[in-house]
Amino acid sequence: PQIPLAPSLPPSAALRGSRPPPRPRPSPPPQYVAFASLFFILISITTFCLETHEAFNRVINKTETVTTGNETGTQVAVEVETEPFLTYVEGLCVVWFTFEFLMRVSFCPDKRDFVKSSLNIIDFVAILPFYLEVGLRGLSSKAAKDVLGFLRVVRFVRILRIFKLTRHFVGLRVLGHTLRASTNEFLLLVIFLALGVLIFATMIYYAERIGADPDDVTGSRHTYFKNIPIGFWWAVVTMTTLGYGDMYPMTWSGMLVGALCALAGVLTIAMPVPVIVNNFGMYYSLAMAKQKLPKKKNKHIPRPPQPGSPGFGSPGADAPGSPRGARRPPACPLAQEEVVEINRAGERRALGLGWGWGGHGGGLGGLGGVWGGSA
Repeated sequence: PQIPLAPSLPPSAALRGSRPPPRPRPSPPPQYVAFASLFFILISITTFCLETHEAFNRVINKTETVTTGNETGTQVAVEVETEPFLTYVEGLCVVWFTFEFLMRVSFCPDKRDFVKSSLNIIDFVAILPFYLEVGLRGLSSKAAKDVLGFLRVVRFVRILRIFKLTRHFVGLRVLGHTLRASTNEFLLLVIFLALGVLIFATMIYYAERIGADPDDVTGSRHTYFKNIPIGFWWAVVTMTTLGYGDMYPMTWSGMLVGALCALAGVLTIAMPVPVIVNNFGMYYSLAMAKQKLPKKKNKHIPRPPQPGSPGFGSPGADAPGSPRGARRPPACPLAQEEVVEINRAGERRALGLGWGWGGHGGGLGGLGGVWGGSA
């Protein structure tokens, strides 16, 4: 009698176990955290701007005791104080940013990549001055006051929080990719401008001395261009077609140089700009196409074989559908972002961290299709 064989699984079912699980949709808590983070970013930037308005500042007189040698006297110091409620609002925002930063540090699987991320460095630099200022405010020593005055000057680092918006808006990330891809074009633009500024600043300096008063030894009494370095400012303003009007040529020869400078500036800027605009259009089209893909993005983005799957470790396994040894084109940064995001989601599932914190970029994994952001 024949021994019945065990029923074999179809190939699709046999391979199903080696495939990664489908990408889960973001749960409500990460979305709420993302909206809260965006809200506090906007509130913090608004508070920073309002602190410079005269309506929210008041001048107060403080009496201080000053000891000089064996003599002790009083001194009245005039200080500008910001309205307390703005300080409280900023403190509330800093508490939220601190909580968010600590959570991302705790749940990030790769601490080294987290420390290297520019956005995380910006977060830390924007948070630290507030705590130092609060700690030194109660001290009365001269060194503490000097440090406190320095911290008040470097408050401008708080405006760097606006770069945190790149985690929530795909358009800002597209702009960042465009700037990185157009580095050569920007360098070419800077070189052209530097050469033009040097040439036309020198030309305007000597052109303005044509027909000068013979009694004027320096030949600069009738003109704004006393030396060539002053002409640098005029050349930059003219070549960029800005034209403040604070400096202008006074002679016919200087006017001719000014006209040539304006025409050269238009041509200089017009040459590399189309390449930069083309790069932006390419990345923006890719980003919009990625957002319009179906929810199951794993079917559209090839992933490397997982351990235990057929073809794992083979030479051509990392390039599905391509011949062995074929040279792959450079990957698009947006596609790389998507692959990294999928891999991070798998790591979080493996670690049991389903709440969505982490990533070396420090983003929140629950934005999904609402903001189009990635970690």
